[in-house]
Amino acid sequence: MKNRIWKYLSSIALLAMTALPAPSWAAGYTQTKYPIVMVHGFLGFDSVGPLEYFYGITSALRSGGANVYVTTVSAANSTEVRGEQLLTQVKQILAVTGAAKVNLIGHSHGGPTARYVASVRPDLVASVTSVGGVNKGSKVADVLMDNAPGASTVVLGAVANLMSLVSNNAGPDRPQDSKAAMLSLTTAGSLAFNSRHPEGVPLSACGEGAYQERGVYYFSWSGGKQITNVLDPLDAPLALTAQAFNGEKNDGLVGSCSSHLGRVIRDDYAMNHLDEINQTAGLVSLFETSPVTVFRQQANRLQGLGL
Repeated sequence: MKNRIWKYLSSIALLAMTALPAPSWAAGYTQTKYPIVMVHGFLGFDSVGPLEYFYGITSALRSGGANVYVTTVSAANSTEVRGEQLLTQVKQILAVTGAAKVNLIGHSHGGPTARYVASVRPDLVASVTSVGGVNKGSKVADVLMDNAPGASTVVLGAVANLMSLVSNNAGPDRPQDSKAAMLSLTTAGSLAFNSRHPEGVPLSACGEGAYQERGVYYFSWSGGKQITNVLDPLDAPLALTAQAFNGEKNDGLVGSCSSHLGRVIRDDYAMNHLDEINQTAGLVSLFETSPVTVFRQQANRLQGLGL
């Protein structure tokens, strides 16, 4: 009798375990059907020495079974120029892997860059995930272009050239144009871009966009704090740039509502714009979910959708 009860309870436990989502440590947790393609933001790079742009994230995704590619586009240029560069690399990845589509994950300006590819070639894209994406513009870009357009583009242009050199991302196929980049990142520039590529963009000021359009799934998440780790030297500058938002919730460079695209996972993580990609070198809040975990959860979410 006891053996029968024990077998019955064991069967129930087994059924319950199979019905629950796989734990984050399970083998294959991040293994998606299509390759994951990472897209850096404004002034971004693939890696500088041991410091990766997506710090510790790509390796964590790969450890769970994901096939991950990190792309390199112009550190500073218009969304369309960066988008065409990304499209070329997506085609190359598809040719190498034999996959039919890719899952694009873009941070900051990488969000609209990924959206461009999904808009012009939806047949090549399974999903777009925007992380702290500048989907409706940045008030920081507005302030700079309204008050010091010449100086800001010169300084940012020099930084873009430097970043492309130290990260081995220089080349004629990745030209730098800081003015075009800044114009793309303004509210007006983003509005114009969205009129041409509206997929996934919310119609309301702070709502969600279509979860799926033209066969492509859209997701987004972002942070809502600036000072998250007293040891991080880049928190203070982000607290300064946050003043451009006049109290609106933001991550230091992008307003939370502006980051919305498709299904909004969260827009209030205790993360700033750099924490979202686990920078600086993992100096993020000790009281919030790790950015690495958030990326792994998204890969598992894509897996659950058969992507």
